[in-house]
Amino acid sequence: QVQLVESGGGLVQPGGSLRLSCAASGFKFSDYDMSWYRQAPGKGRDLVARITRGGSLNYGDSMKGRVTISRDDTKDTVYLQMNDLKPEDTAVYTCNAVRPFKTTYWGQGTQVTVSS
Repeated sequence: QVQLVESGGGLVQPGGSLRLSCAASGFKFSDYDMSWYRQAPGKGRDLVARITRGGSLNYGDSMKGRVTISRDDTKDTVYLQMNDLKPEDTAVYTCNAVRPFKTTYWGQGTQVTVSS
């Protein structure tokens, strides 16, 4: 059974940091490009960051310079380090796994709320 389980979300004050984790199971993690997306209330889903199976990085414009994506293929886990968080970063953050031209999986998401 394929699973992507996100964790690490929560309430944080503006300027604070969070580290999200996405633990994968049920598929060969190292064959997949891994991404984080976010969706704020009333808005579309945006790419936050992507790390390919080869380690190439791609960041969306919304959080570029404030986030770092990484992966540990020995733990089948992808991480998103988020710094200098702003209220407009409040969203549901969701993990995505893609094997190009083959398969896509989505997690359930984790809520991040930035508020004082």
